[in-house]
Amino acid sequence: MGKLVIVGTLAFDAIETPFGKTDKILGGAATYIGLSASQFNVDAAIVSIVGGDFPQEYLDLLSNKNIDISGVEIVKNGKTFFWSGKYHNDMNSRDTLATELNTLADFNPIVPEDYRDADIVMLGNLHPLVQLSVLNQMTVKPKLVILDTMNFWMDCALKDLHTVIKKIDVITINDEEARQLTGEYSLVVAARKIHSMGPKYVVIKKGEHGALLFNGDNVFFAPALPLEEVFDPTGAGDTFAGGFAGYIAKTGDTSFENMKNAIIHGSTLASFCVEKFGTERMQDLSNKEVHKRLLQFKQLTQFEIELA
Repeated sequence: MGKLVIVGTLAFDAIETPFGKTDKILGGAATYIGLSASQFNVDAAIVSIVGGDFPQEYLDLLSNKNIDISGVEIVKNGKTFFWSGKYHNDMNSRDTLATELNTLADFNPIVPEDYRDADIVMLGNLHPLVQLSVLNQMTVKPKLVILDTMNFWMDCALKDLHTVIKKIDVITINDEEARQLTGEYSLVVAARKIHSMGPKYVVIKKGEHGALLFNGDNVFFAPALPLEEVFDPTGAGDTFAGGFAGYIAKTGDTSFENMKNAIIHGSTLASFCVEKFGTERMQDLSNKEVHKRLLQFKQLTQFEIELA
């Protein structure tokens, strides 16, 4: 079993969907990634920053999931990153109502000494230079570096983004971002262009329509589990990434065939995340529930094709 370093935000979110709204609740990319990866009992550490307003109970929640939080900087007189958003009726589009960087504006990540030889590095959605500084702290070349990014960095830090993309193995982005990054509408062509930028593997997330995995001429598609109700899609992409990274860290196998399994595990965990507000569903998710849903996934996707 390998070590996993997770770099990303620990945050407060305030969310409004057609099903209701919340005040400030626990959020942030690293939170979702960590809770998801913890399902695999891997040796994981979070590198992040929070203010003095971040409750100890949230840090305890992560520690109790066997996630090392020694890389979380606490700025006593600072405030924690805050995001507020409102989802439209289709739950695929949303409006950002507020973004307060607070302590994140001066985030200088420090990877704990014990994790500078980590096998897997999961770079959550942050400024590309912050992601790059983490890679520069690793004393041993990781077996796999996974990067998540978004259109915001394509708009304002594209050159830096290209620099970090050259140094990674897997990129996870959604279909809209893949098209923006490459200027190509076809996701197959877009994936080929992204390969040429550096990553060996390209994962393109399509929300309720599943995810695509590209590796050279190899393509794999995993559907999303059809759900009766999507309560809150916040963090689903990060939960997917955490499941993907956690499974790879547990198995130690970075082959294309094993990444197919990682995609399925990531999709399964993301299907739980959307069932309640924020991280609520992921906090008490049992292995038994996950196993049952994995079997549903298997039934959904496996059958023998009868050739006429």
